Amino acid sequence: MTVLVRDLRPDDPADVAAFAHVRHLALPYILWTPEAVVHRLVHTHPDARSRSLVAEEDGETIGTAQIGLVHDSPEPGQAYLNVYVRPDRVRHGAGGLLVRTSEEYLAAEGATKLFAWVLDKPADLAFAERHGYARRRSAHFLRLDLANATLPDPPPPPPGVELRTAADFADDPRPMFELDAETLADEPSDVDIEFTDYEAWLAETWRHPLLNRELTSVAVADGRPVAFSVAYTDGTRYSTAMTGTVRAHRGRGLAKLAKTDSLRRARAAGYTEALTGNDTDNGPMLAVNKWLGYEICGTEVRHVRELG
Repeated sequence: MTVLVRDLRPDDPADVAAFAHVRHLALPYILWTPEAVVHRLVHTHPDARSRSLVAEEDGETIGTAQIGLVHDSPEPGQAYLNVYVRPDRVRHGAGGLLVRTSEEYLAAEGATKLFAWVLDKPADLAFAERHGYARRRSAHFLRLDLANATLPDPPPPPPGVELRTAADFADDPRPMFELDAETLADEPSDVDIEFTDYEAWLAETWRHPLLNRELTSVAVADGRPVAFSVAYTDGTRYSTAMTGTVRAHRGRGLAKLAKTDSLRRARAAGYTEALTGNDTDNGPMLAVNKWLGYEICGTEVRHVRELG
């Protein structure tokens, strides 16, 4: 059996579908659709030098990688590579070949520090260690049986706060960009990001094919969005892509309010499964998700490798 690595062909529907299928098998806690795979590849900022790779064994896609530079960080030389192989096709050499190909490309683009997410399983962790990657923080995947869960009653909005949706900002999404930028800056991360490019945000985030603006709940105070729970959907499944509150309005229960509202409307719209993720050190959000009934269904560990 011969394994080779090549670039994903975004104009080939079968190739893209195979990529998404491998990702779903390896990481079923995240929504993967062909449209989302192509969107990420096509609309990621050019300075990221991003690539999507596939590993083929005798013409069959058995592994994938998404790689690129963290172009919007003030610290140069940082990059990411996330490699996933079909669980039933591990130990065929696809993972190692994807890692080597990714590292060679990123190093040639000036990367000096590589970050990767690795499933918290003995074989996956050992694989990362063998390739020179050291463990950092971790994050949980969580799942809620939305069809049968008993969702708690939503807390009442504080005085001066009203609930709206992202769809209400379709004519002028800049306030949503400003909210996203401020909350993202406070997310647990190994890399600092300067989130300032509005046009790039429109292309990558606001026009993302999984974004459901009608189910994205937004808390508004004094006419300004101050908290939100961002909804991604793929037909039957609903996923929270981000929940956050600006600094000046924290401690008022707005994240809990927005997420509860979004979940309730998602269930009313017919969605039966809800997914989300949290850094293991993000106690406040983990507490909110536990209150909502989410249960941990998987964990990933962030790894880093210094080059040179």
